[in-house]
Amino acid sequence: MIKKLVYLFCVFGGVLSSHAADQPNVLFIMADDLRPQLGCYGDPVVKTPRLDAFAEESLRFNRAYVQSAVCSPSRNSMMSGLRPNTTGLRGFGVHLRDAVPDVVTLPQYFKENGYHSQAFGKIYHIYDESMLGDENDPESWSVPLQWPSVPVWGPEQNALRNRLIAEARAAGEAFDHPHDWPRAETWDDSDVPDEKMQDGETALMAADFLKSRMDNEEPFFLAVGFLRPHLPFNAPKKYWELYEPETIELPTFRDLPEGAPKWAVSQGIVANYHNMPAFESIDEAFLKRYIQAYLACISYVDACFGRVIDALEASGHADNTIIVFVGDHGYQMGEYDSWGHKHSNFEISTRAPLLMKVPGMERAGEVYEEPMECLDLYPTLADLAGLEVPEGPEGQSLAVLFRDKEAIPERVFACSEMKRKGRVGRSIRDRDFRYTEWRNASGMIVARELYHHDDGSFLEKENVIGQESYRDAMAELRTQLHELVPHQAPEGK
Repeated sequence: MIKKLVYLFCVFGGVLSSHAADQPNVLFIMADDLRPQLGCYGDPVVKTPRLDAFAEESLRFNRAYVQSAVCSPSRNSMMSGLRPNTTGLRGFGVHLRDAVPDVVTLPQYFKENGYHSQAFGKIYHIYDESMLGDENDPESWSVPLQWPSVPVWGPEQNALRNRLIAEARAAGEAFDHPHDWPRAETWDDSDVPDEKMQDGETALMAADFLKSRMDNEEPFFLAVGFLRPHLPFNAPKKYWELYEPETIELPTFRDLPEGAPKWAVSQGIVANYHNMPAFESIDEAFLKRYIQAYLACISYVDACFGRVIDALEASGHADNTIIVFVGDHGYQMGEYDSWGHKHSNFEISTRAPLLMKVPGMERAGEVYEEPMECLDLYPTLADLAGLEVPEGPEGQSLAVLFRDKEAIPERVFACSEMKRKGRVGRSIRDRDFRYTEWRNASGMIVARELYHHDDGSFLEKENVIGQESYRDAMAELRTQLHELVPHQAPEGK
């Protein structure tokens, strides 16, 4: 380990600065349901000044893909370094360690190598609206995870939620599943300070932690999980005021891709919030308000991110900290007429923002264009921190990218998985194509998809699986898919 630390110091030309004998800290920040809709990713409408400034100091991954566009399996995959196909975890309700008892998670690995490992907010999946349970992994942390204490909604909406709960209980209803818990409305624009909504409080707790480490040389792995822009779209009023709903443009591509199986994506709107109208009766003004709410939440997360970065700078540890900002998956906000969904293998769902800043890196402000998997974060962070890269994780270290702009990793494919209505769709993406196989419970192929991404839109528009000119591309991708995500693996839950 000492040799590797010396190597890291030499490669990055002073990465350890004043703490030359120490390992670098890790600040791992994750946002929920955030697709790459940031200014630094080319979006002309969203207001994300702090993340845009951070991108100028970071390596931006333009094709970072999660291994499942569902909160729980995506996070389990990132934290374990294992594919959903390996763990069998493609849905909700099962703890990672129940499926893989001997797993050593990413934060646990740092903890076992002398780091103080601590988390605030949502890292593993947590049912924040119901608080009926979570999928947190206590073994990952040096001290218990801390969750924000303020309610999900602001004062008025929270009062509505409490009334709905009381009425349901009085009627004899039982809440056997987290998703059954009564909810308030789809959004909340209460005029409150940032810390009076959950992500602001999470940012404040993380900032207080960093303040407490000011004179502490023990390396830390700090994980900070923001809940927004996941529904409900709750953000303080000042972030809503950044956008005028009348000027918001709705997505133009609202149909299913030509030739796609009907189960490939959920169309319609997430409807299980109080007074949500039926999708058939929703007009354009409502949809623009819906997008405004999502954008407001993105800007809220941006401000909360900035608060944590400011605290890191003030702590004196910024020059010796690896910083990761990542989304747990993408999100559909009108594409394919899917509003507030993400459960698909399409680009909009599986592609996530990923920014990484490494002390002393030579590629600040650059963009990496090849497909990579969020699975790769585990070995990459271990490698960058000077730790031995463990054999268990299935990803590959991308540490070389931060010191050599000409480097090409061994694997330039990204795989994702989705279970829908008894079928499992396994998908693979290279620079130009996405190929997906759907199999039923008997392992039989029931549908295949191939999309040629040649227009730069990150949208699937036409399934070209039967066209002769794409036969070779499909064959190559199918071979790679079966090697990385073999269909014989257990289907799981």
